[in-house]
Amino acid sequence: MKIGELAKRAGTSTRMLRYYEAQGLLRSERGANGYRYFQESDIERARTIASLIRSGLPTRLIQVLLSAQDRPDDWTDACDHQFAALLRAELSALDDKIACLSRSRTAVNAYLERAAG
Repeated sequence: MKIGELAKRAGTSTRMLRYYEAQGLLRSERGANGYRYFQESDIERARTIASLIRSGLPTRLIQVLLSAQDRPDDWTDACDHQFAALLRAELSALDDKIACLSRSRTAVNAYLERAAG
């Protein structure tokens, strides 16, 4: 299927699908006409990628996760430990962002209370 059909069926944009492909998360075959052609299985893969991105995971971690799904026989206990360490680091970064946003929210609320005075 062409990129437009995949975008429609996966609930995303062609722009995002091109981004996923550029990041190595999604693969297409090129026809003689230069068009990208995708497989039926790419519908669910694109949905999974979009969901993981919405959850805040960076594409580098999504790539590791998808590689594990694509080649489960190559995945070892050492990979599990490395991936867990990456996820813990990402969780720590998210906690830092949440703390920063919380401080910003408190400051905005204080300004609002003074303005509404």
